[in-house]
Amino acid sequence: MAIKIEQIKGLKVPNTFIEIVSKEIAFSECFSDKAKSLTLNFKDPEYAPEAGGFHPVEVRLEKHTNNWQFAYITDFSYQGNVYPELVKEIDICFSSKRVFHLLVGWLNHHEAKELFALFISNFVEYYRTGCYQVSITCD
Repeated sequence: MAIKIEQIKGLKVPNTFIEIVSKEIAFSECFSDKAKSLTLNFKDPEYAPEAGGFHPVEVRLEKHTNNWQFAYITDFSYQGNVYPELVKEIDICFSSKRVFHLLVGWLNHHEAKELFALFISNFVEYYRTGCYQVSITCD
């Protein structure tokens, strides 16, 4: 089933990313017209603290009237030496139209746009390699 994703002013998501999200939702068995939110998890099964790999990415969409909007896109990475944990490395928050990076905190508008564009571009290329297993949760 195809969904219409509405762009939010200030953080325009490239069509290539929207096409990936829409394609994965179309393959999902959990999606229905009654869903109010969707959470997509893109995971590289090989990603580990010792070996590295592609960071897990979580994408949340929420339904507003008849359209869907991005709520957040979060990139996780392992942090810590003795007991590494998955933590938010990049967090793109659409309600506040802000971007957070683990090492510097909330970015100014110019830096946020640059990191957002780079992150999305890299994600699309990684996705095209087939490295991710995708799961979707519908609420």
